[in-house]
Amino acid sequence: MKTKFLSEDFLLQNEVAKKLYHDYASLMPIVDYHCHLSPKDIAEDRRFKNLTEAWLEGDHYKWRAMRANGVAEKFITGDAFDLAKFQKWAETVPVTLRNPLYHWTHLELKNYFGITELLNAENAEDIYIRASALLQKKEYSVRNLLKKMKVEVLCTTDDPTDSLEYHKQLQEEDFEIKVLPTFRPDMALNIELKVQFWDWINKLEKVCNTPIACYSDLLKALKQRHDFFHKMGCRLSDHGLETFYAENYSEREIEAIFQKAKKETLTDSEILKYKSALLFQLAVMNSEKGWVQQFHVGAIRNTNSEMYHKIGANTGYDSIGDWNYAESMQKFLDRLNSENALSKTIFYNLHPKDSEMMASMAANFNDGAVAGKMQYGAAWWFLDQKDGIEKQLNVLSNFGLLSRFVGMVTDSRSFLSYPRHEYFRRILCNMIGTDVTNGELPEDYELLGKLVKDVCYNNAKGYFTFSTSLRGGTTKQTHYIK
Repeated sequence: MKTKFLSEDFLLQNEVAKKLYHDYASLMPIVDYHCHLSPKDIAEDRRFKNLTEAWLEGDHYKWRAMRANGVAEKFITGDAFDLAKFQKWAETVPVTLRNPLYHWTHLELKNYFGITELLNAENAEDIYIRASALLQKKEYSVRNLLKKMKVEVLCTTDDPTDSLEYHKQLQEEDFEIKVLPTFRPDMALNIELKVQFWDWINKLEKVCNTPIACYSDLLKALKQRHDFFHKMGCRLSDHGLETFYAENYSEREIEAIFQKAKKETLTDSEILKYKSALLFQLAVMNSEKGWVQQFHVGAIRNTNSEMYHKIGANTGYDSIGDWNYAESMQKFLDRLNSENALSKTIFYNLHPKDSEMMASMAANFNDGAVAGKMQYGAAWWFLDQKDGIEKQLNVLSNFGLLSRFVGMVTDSRSFLSYPRHEYFRRILCNMIGTDVTNGELPEDYELLGKLVKDVCYNNAKGYFTFSTSLRGGTTKQTHYIK
């Protein structure tokens, strides 16, 4: 029987799936423990001027599709009028059939604006006017968009040099959604970037009000910022890596490498040793504070040098890299585990060939004390689509415990991206429902409903220990359930 596109049973292909989604998954709030939303926009409760601002600003998924459709850069990141940019996106949408953007686009129009027409060039201006008019209303401010999607916690992604002033403002206001920072020290590792690296070191010196003349000074400065983030409620780190770094080194070597980098180009071996040393020390800091650490592994970034120099990073010119890192991952984790310094950890791979390896490696380091300590994380970036989500859930089920999975994240810069949680939940329920229909799982709704609610929300609630700053600068542990 033909099913209508984007009906209430979208992606739910059997009766069990429908019951699991509507009676269990759809009722659960959202813990978005990894995103790239702007804390400034939340603190200032930004209202977008129009749908282009809300939808196309910073969204490199859409930008890539528009370029592939022959849209000139002036309509993507350039100086074209907002309506013209939106019209070019609307022209692109019909040719995104079978790309996840087609699903996400229409889920977002429906869930936020109640618009159910299929977006195209003919109705673009009408939809733009209607949605933009709604965005002027108070109930469509950034904070209210988050409330509309039942977000309870979101964790932004923040450089160690960030003042976290907007997080502080939100905490002092006691905003009902917990908006917490995440420590992302990638620039500290990127010693091969030369000018950018030393510019960042200078910035770190100013924030810490202390000179960084040697490697040990860098560790002290990072520890100072790590302590500050902890005071501000941070309980997660995030690390974007090409591969895992686990070379042998001595502390004396690393000090010499740091000094050499000021004047000379480092060898590949020296770069790897430096990264291995610092990554280990950052992981130790995470363990000392009981943080959850996340490792996003396998992206090759800024591949188009011409466009990188024109419009910068994070603009849609990254891709899946191809590194073999099983041995270095094992060595890195084994050293931390041997020194009793391995904290709760979530791993994300970008190359699909690494899925089974990563899931099986993660399971090697569960400790029998913390349920689900080592997590094979949600389908990430290029894998964050129906096929990729299904594969991630299957790999996790085959190599670990789906029942302990801490669930989905948006990993997004867009405040209109929260239907991705719905997308994930529908796919999850359909997979389980299909197994039941095929006689591979029992039709036990107490058992299955618990699994669905746990993966969608409860496991994240139990896994993360969040804290919020109170007025006056003190901190307390808090449950974020209302």
